[in-house]
Amino acid sequence: MTKTPMYPLLFTPVYKEKVWGGRTLENLGRSLPTPEAMVGESWELVDLATTSVSGGGGGSERSVITNGPLAGQTLAQVIADHGSDVLGNLPLSDDGGFPILLKYLDANENLSVQVHPSPAYAEAHDDAFLKSESWYIVSTEPGAVIYKGIKEGVTPEQLRAAIETNTDEAVVPLMIEVPVKPGDCHYVPSGTCHALGAGILVAEVQTPSDTTYRVYDWGRTGRELHVDQAIECIHFGPPDVSSYELFTALPSKSDGATVERLVVCEFFTIDKVTAVAGFEDVAGENQPTVWMVLDGSGELTCDGAEPVPFGPGDTVLLPPGMTGGRVSVTSDAQWLEVGFPQAAASQLA
Repeated sequence: MTKTPMYPLLFTPVYKEKVWGGRTLENLGRSLPTPEAMVGESWELVDLATTSVSGGGGGSERSVITNGPLAGQTLAQVIADHGSDVLGNLPLSDDGGFPILLKYLDANENLSVQVHPSPAYAEAHDDAFLKSESWYIVSTEPGAVIYKGIKEGVTPEQLRAAIETNTDEAVVPLMIEVPVKPGDCHYVPSGTCHALGAGILVAEVQTPSDTTYRVYDWGRTGRELHVDQAIECIHFGPPDVSSYELFTALPSKSDGATVERLVVCEFFTIDKVTAVAGFEDVAGENQPTVWMVLDGSGELTCDGAEPVPFGPGDTVLLPPGMTGGRVSVTSDAQWLEVGFPQAAASQLA
């Protein structure tokens, strides 16, 4: 059987309504499911065999391709049929899927204070999976903050007592509050107690898991808390920064474009690319890369396929089996370029 030549792949977003969600994704040109839908998450690229009931809703979640000869197939089907043309030599995730998960999160209200399994907890529990994530701040309302880590000196007993009090006045002072603005990037390793504050839209790059333990839910009722699991998972004190690097410098430049390295960790890398209208360059690597387009417009081309236009809100997978890939920017553009574990590991070594 002749394989379909690889080309830039676009996907149908998977929208998740949340009690804390909103309509900010419309600013990226999105048409949301209904006029009343309060969408908290848009799963841009996902390949999960299972999801948690409290997170993804239970069951599997697979991205569906929307363009070209592979339209209508899931990412999982294409990986099964084309293997290294999609993955390069990257390993599949622990549950046999694509080794990264990309989302947009629209926090119209505060997200729950929560934690994802620590490495030790995940190792000891078959139903718990690491979820290390990065938040790129796309837009904010005035005064927006995130909560990232427990203050130094706070004990598990103090945190448990504050949770039992069940008030903002008891819980919030124990957490590290960080003001944010558009363009900031924060890495949140698994085991970090955290919350995304109200009035923030983020692009999230994370390991392929949605195991989440809620610690505190800002007085909401009807949603399960997981205090015992959370206390066992939480890294007490500021986040452990030994497993990643954050960058603010511009390490590379070319005519018409700059590349800013944002995050390197053992699971992924994130660069922010800013390119002016008229910029052209090669596109694609020997490992898969994914672009989350923030602004502007352009076109991706490759051998044997129709051009793929892109604009704000598009998420594009550039498979390593694509040949002759090129990008042409038609209006000033910005995108996040996500790279994958082997490249990340080599840069941390």
